[in-house]
Amino acid sequence: MKLDDKVCYCFHISKRKILNHLRIHRPRRASQLSECGGAGTGCGWCVPYLKRYFAESEESGSPDPSDLPQTEEAITAEEYAQQREKYIESGKGVPPA
Repeated sequence: MKLDDKVCYCFHISKRKILNHLRIHRPRRASQLSECGGAGTGCGWCVPYLKRYFAESEESGSPDPSDLPQTEEAITAEEYAQQREKYIESGKGVPPA
């Protein structure tokens, strides 16, 4: 996924916004990323990704997203959206109305 791809489809939060939130606000727990526009509080699909971004920022020890390891997910934005759709259809999450 690229920086401007959506991570949280429920609240339209991009990867860039999440990484900037990590850099600026330095949350102490991954769950505090919900303060970034409600990310992770809708259907729940993006929670594993939010946890990973949080862990990567903790491991790097740097508040700057440009210092994070540049490990591009092996998933494209289109594949991510399709997998989320299957997740929703299976009843595992319900997007906000």
